[in-house]
Amino acid sequence: MNIANRQAEFVLVSEKNGIATITLNRPDVRNAINDQMRAELIAAFEAAGSDKAVRGIILTGAGKGFCSGGDVGGMRARLDAPSGEVAFNGWKRQQSTHRGVAAIHGISKPVIAAVNGAAFGLGLDMALACDFIVASEGVKLSMSFIKRGLVSDGGGMYFLPRRVGLAKAKELILTGRVLEAEEALQIGMVDRVVSPDALIDHAQTWAEELCIGSPAAIALTKSILDKTFESTDEQVFALGREAQAICYTTAEHRKSVEDFLNKSSK
Repeated sequence: MNIANRQAEFVLVSEKNGIATITLNRPDVRNAINDQMRAELIAAFEAAGSDKAVRGIILTGAGKGFCSGGDVGGMRARLDAPSGEVAFNGWKRQQSTHRGVAAIHGISKPVIAAVNGAAFGLGLDMALACDFIVASEGVKLSMSFIKRGLVSDGGGMYFLPRRVGLAKAKELILTGRVLEAEEALQIGMVDRVVSPDALIDHAQTWAEELCIGSPAAIALTKSILDKTFESTDEQVFALGREAQAICYTTAEHRKSVEDFLNKSSK
């Protein structure tokens, strides 16, 4: 399957040198997420995960924004719904939201968020679900849920403390204040800041560097590292033993050892 041949309206996919670029495509509303975009995003990540030609992924936004968060239309529909249906409808919507975040975070290939413009609320949560974040100069970031009387529902309460520490995460979530890219870099919310013109090329180069290793070794390493904070040392050691046993059987490991031995014998 060629991932770039998928038919979608609100999520575009292209591929270059084994790196899939998944682009949120509702620029007129700063890529706010509606139900269709969410479904297309899940499908795009699932396709990238199963496509052997894809080794890494870049997530970015079309136009001037990365993602402004949840679509206002969904919020309006929630207010208009009968009171007896609000909670159950919200529960179902949360399931869909968490499927989308899990599709980003759980994929076995490196994912870089290339934040090209404002990332607010759920948009910032999605960026935090990626393995790495590179932001363009001048972008604004906010855990803006508190300003709508809501909690961070897209994984931010899980991902943000792991990047910036618990106290700083509480401060950013409880105030919902807006950060500039440079402050986000200083506190570890983002990993790199580059000029807007260089953003996608920088993300592409970085993704290619992250994907030079064995796909099996990369996937197994990611899966273990993502459990590190919730696991004991013995659990991590056990996972490492199991992963290494798998790596011993891969063609990439065999070729690497044979090449090394042949070089050493000369």
